[in-house]
Amino acid sequence: MFFTIIGAIENIALIARGKSIKELNRLEKIYGKGSWRKLKGIAHIEMADGRRYTVEVHWYEAHGIGKKEEKIKRFL
Repeated sequence: MFFTIIGAIENIALIARGKSIKELNRLEKIYGKGSWRKLKGIAHIEMADGRRYTVEVHWYEAHGIGKKEEKIKRFL
Protein backbone atom coordinates (compact mmCIF):
# COMPACT_ATOMS: atom_id res chain seq x y z
CA MET A 1 0.00 0.00 0.00
CA PHE A 2 1.88 3.05 -1.27
CA PHE A 3 0.70 6.52 -0.33
CA THR A 4 1.88 10.13 -0.08
CA ILE A 5 0.87 12.46 2.73
CA ILE A 6 -0.61 15.70 1.38
CA GLY A 7 -0.11 18.72 3.63
CA ALA A 8 0.51 18.61 7.37
CA ILE A 9 -0.47 15.92 9.85
CA GLU A 10 -3.03 17.25 12.35
CA ASN A 11 -4.06 16.27 15.90
CA ILE A 12 -0.70 14.62 16.64
CA ALA A 13 -0.71 12.55 19.83
CA LEU A 14 1.92 10.49 21.62
CA ILE A 15 1.13 6.77 21.86
CA ALA A 16 4.31 5.46 23.53
CA ARG A 17 7.90 6.45 24.23
CA GLY A 18 11.12 4.70 25.18
CA LYS A 19 10.86 1.25 26.74
CA SER A 20 7.06 1.16 26.35
CA ILE A 21 7.45 0.81 22.54
CA LYS A 22 7.10 -2.90 21.72
CA GLU A 23 9.27 -2.57 18.59
CA LEU A 24 12.12 -0.64 20.29
CA ASN A 25 14.82 -3.30 19.81
CA ARG A 26 14.01 -3.67 16.11
CA LEU A 27 13.97 0.11 15.56
CA GLU A 28 17.36 0.51 17.25
CA LYS A 29 18.88 -2.32 15.17
CA ILE A 30 17.63 -0.86 11.87
CA TYR A 31 17.88 2.92 12.42
CA GLY A 32 20.13 3.35 15.47
CA LYS A 33 19.73 4.33 19.10
CA GLY A 34 17.71 7.41 19.92
CA SER A 35 14.86 8.71 22.03
CA TRP A 36 12.15 6.86 20.09
CA ARG A 37 8.48 7.85 20.22
CA LYS A 38 5.41 6.32 18.58
CA LEU A 39 2.94 8.95 17.38
CA LYS A 40 -0.42 9.14 15.63
CA GLY A 41 -2.28 11.85 13.75
CA ILE A 42 -4.86 12.65 11.09
CA ALA A 43 -3.63 13.20 7.52
CA HIS A 44 -4.89 13.61 3.98
CA ILE A 45 -3.20 11.10 1.69
CA GLU A 46 -3.04 10.24 -1.98
CA MET A 47 -2.75 6.59 -2.95
CA ALA A 48 -0.49 5.45 -5.80
CA ASP A 49 -3.53 5.18 -8.10
CA GLY A 50 -4.60 8.81 -7.42
CA ARG A 51 -7.44 8.24 -4.94
CA ARG A 52 -7.45 10.58 -1.92
CA TYR A 53 -8.52 9.79 1.63
CA THR A 54 -8.45 11.16 5.17
CA VAL A 55 -6.80 8.62 7.45
CA GLU A 56 -5.28 8.04 10.86
CA VAL A 57 -1.56 7.41 10.46
CA HIS A 58 0.94 5.98 12.96
CA TRP A 59 4.72 6.37 12.80
CA TYR A 60 7.92 6.22 14.84
CA GLU A 61 10.38 9.07 15.21
CA ALA A 62 13.56 9.87 17.10
CA HIS A 63 15.52 13.09 17.49
CA GLY A 64 18.28 13.19 14.88
CA ILE A 65 16.86 10.21 12.99
CA GLY A 66 13.48 11.52 11.86
CA LYS A 67 10.11 10.02 10.99
CA LYS A 68 10.14 6.32 10.04
CA GLU A 69 7.63 3.61 9.09
CA GLU A 70 4.46 5.61 8.45
CA LYS A 71 1.42 3.36 8.19
CA ILE A 72 -2.31 3.78 7.72
CA LYS A 73 -4.25 2.56 10.76
CA ARG A 74 -7.78 3.42 9.66
CA PHE A 75 -9.72 5.33 7.03
CA LEU A 76 -11.92 8.15 8.31
